[in-house]
Amino acid sequence: MPTSAPRGCGSIDADYYLLCDMEKAWGIVLESLAAAGVLITIFLICSLFFLICKVQDNSKRHMISVYFFFLLGTLGIFGLTFAFIIRLNDRTRPTRFFLFGVIFALCFSCLLTHACNLNKLVRGRKPFSWLVLLLLIVSFALVQVVISIEYLVTMLVNQKDKFLHMSAEETNKDFVMLLIYVLFLMALTFLVSMFTFCGPYKSWKRHGAHIFVTILFSIAIWVVWITMLTKGNTALSKRSWDDPVVAIALVSNGWIFLIMYIIPEICFLTAPLKLGDYPPENDFCQPKFIKQTTGVDNRAYTQDEIVQGDTGDLSYSPYSSHFQMKTIEPQNEFSIPRPKARTSPYHDYTGGKGPM
Repeated sequence: MPTSAPRGCGSIDADYYLLCDMEKAWGIVLESLAAAGVLITIFLICSLFFLICKVQDNSKRHMISVYFFFLLGTLGIFGLTFAFIIRLNDRTRPTRFFLFGVIFALCFSCLLTHACNLNKLVRGRKPFSWLVLLLLIVSFALVQVVISIEYLVTMLVNQKDKFLHMSAEETNKDFVMLLIYVLFLMALTFLVSMFTFCGPYKSWKRHGAHIFVTILFSIAIWVVWITMLTKGNTALSKRSWDDPVVAIALVSNGWIFLIMYIIPEICFLTAPLKLGDYPPENDFCQPKFIKQTTGVDNRAYTQDEIVQGDTGDLSYSPYSSHFQMKTIEPQNEFSIPRPKARTSPYHDYTGGKGPM
């Protein structure tokens, strides 16, 4: 513990020195990146609410709830970075153990739910409703919530002194073991996202590419920080790097989520629809062809089945009767008879008497 505050820090507790220490600048750099990520995430959340009324495709509109929960998880990732910049103590230890796994489980649950929905869309099947999507997210994330609560309750009630005074090796071991389910979610999302590239509807495949690239970079980040936390720092005799390694992983993964996934998804949210690239359930958003369903096909009542570009006949009219027309010669002219007044029997009567 330093006897005096480092340069850049005033009279604050020693646990918060890394937030302002000018000599150990990694804390200042990471908190700056995390603060920028918080601001951009809040801006994206506001933009998401603004774009709701402009989304034309009903399948994309259902995904707005998934995007919202994913942004909340990303916001939590940037906020959790400060818990690893602040020195490990009795208050930050439970926060780290509980929130780290829960927040990442929420983010990967959103990605997994989106990938499952895309697997139906690329094959032309009916997508999940917004209620089913929410239930899937909650179901996937709730498992990690139960695991974290069970661990904390067990450690804080039965082994509180041991939990608050664990060695660095034991802390790192328990911390990684607590994230096994999150690792399973990552692997499952990566596997499901690969199946989104199989299907006839190409416009949905680019959404699957966003998930695939995001998970690929996330797996690389997690492999590096877990390796450094469990073996690398010990081999290099740099136990002081434990918190910086996890904090760097948080900030890096948060920015990967923003750049590789959520920003491209929001950009394509209001993209114009293209005829033929979307499955049949989106036909109500696109031009339809009115065809006769029963009886003999009468081309006179079929709307625009053959366009001019296909026939090459500029004089062709889709509304013509296709019957040979005959010229009708004019016959006798008929006129409407006008009414005539009948002659009265008293027309020549003069009022005199007849012969007796």
